[in-house]
Amino acid sequence: MSEKALSILEDSEREFASSEFVKLEVIPKAFYNQQLKEAEFYETFFYTVSYWASDLNKIIQDAYQIGCQCGLAAMDALHLAAALSIGAEEFITTEKLTKPMFRVSGINVISILD
Repeated sequence: MSEKALSILEDSEREFASSEFVKLEVIPKAFYNQQLKEAEFYETFFYTVSYWASDLNKIIQDAYQIGCQCGLAAMDALHLAAALSIGAEEFITTEKLTKPMFRVSGINVISILD
C-alpha cells in the first residue's frame, strides 16, 4: 500500500488538494506518539498542496447532506465535502471498497488498499 501511495505522491502530473481536517486527523497523533519522521512526512506533503478547502461552513453543511444521503461517518463526510468543494477529480483513500464513501457521486473515489 505504501508503494502505491508513494507513486501517487511522486506523480509530477498531479496537483494535490487537502483540508485542515486532514491535517488535524494525521499530524497531532504523529507528534503525540513522537513519530517525528511521520509528522515530517505529513508536513512535507502539506507544503506541496495546491488547493486548500477553506469554506468551512459550506463544507460542514455539505458534509451533513452527504453523510445523510450516503451513510458516511462524520470525518469521511467532511473529507469528501472538502474535496468536492474545491472541485477535486479524485479522492484517494485506504478504505475498503465496501465503505459508504464509495457511494458519493461527483468525485472518483479510489482505494489504494490491496
